[in-house]
Amino acid sequence: MTNNVTRVVVAAVAIPLALGIVWYGGFALAVLVMVAAVLGTRELFSLAERNGVRPLRGLGLTLAVLAPFVTWLLASQPSTGFGTDMFGLPVLSGTLALLGAIPAWLLAQWPLAAAITPIVVLAGILWKRSPADRPLSAAAVTLFAPIYCGALPSALLVIRYAAGPGQSWPATWLVFFPLAVTWICDSFAMWGGKLIGGPKLAPTISPGKTRAGGIAGLFGGVVAAVLFVPLALEPLGRGFSLAVAATMGLILAVTAQVGDLAESLLKREADVKDSSGLIPGHGGVLDRLDSLYFVLPVAALLFRAFGVL
Repeated sequence: MTNNVTRVVVAAVAIPLALGIVWYGGFALAVLVMVAAVLGTRELFSLAERNGVRPLRGLGLTLAVLAPFVTWLLASQPSTGFGTDMFGLPVLSGTLALLGAIPAWLLAQWPLAAAITPIVVLAGILWKRSPADRPLSAAAVTLFAPIYCGALPSALLVIRYAAGPGQSWPATWLVFFPLAVTWICDSFAMWGGKLIGGPKLAPTISPGKTRAGGIAGLFGGVVAAVLFVPLALEPLGRGFSLAVAATMGLILAVTAQVGDLAESLLKREADVKDSSGLIPGHGGVLDRLDSLYFVLPVAALLFRAFGVL
């Protein structure tokens, strides 16, 4: 009971704070995503180190910061003087520089910069690790962790700024649409598993999850999506059909549960229950964001596929 109370108290503080930061946008929102990326990457590195794999922490953490930072720079710029690439992110075409240090032409080359990242990682492994240090595993974790913990959640920034610049409630609630679906899905899955029980969903990965809970989670995700549109989005002029909402809710609920199980698989390999004890009552950053790592980029794609953004 004490742990449940702690969870509720932490959520009661964290959710309104996150809501305010998403509404405000700007560099504060970018910092929030960057901090989460760094903390998540550290936890993932710690899981790897429990299995004898030593990633390049400094390089990996730097990449984890750069992923949301560059996404923010590209996604938050006003439309004047900017084009749009095939991914829907603004491409710099003027002479913008961040604090006079980052030329616009360099930022515009982000796809090429992303493509050479494995080269940088492997060069670092070549320098810092011997054949006895499991260089392949070290390189894989060094590259994977910033993508998983930094690049994937950066989709939140894409949604936020594609929905509207500056302080914006419509943009805020569009960001919270996939969050609400994920949270309700998780709650329904937990309640359904406890009330109904039955066969396990993935006993070797997450023994507490049941198939009945998984189905309940899908139902909860659809209900959350269908209710969220008329309650939060339609009053602000950003509504869409309930059929689209239900479809998105179902896809996101499936995605959320796959994301949850994927993170559980990583923890099982490291033989730990929680990725860390950073958040009272909730475990670590990976434990709290596991589903959202998968859900946010899928939500961004769904918003574009259905013409919401």
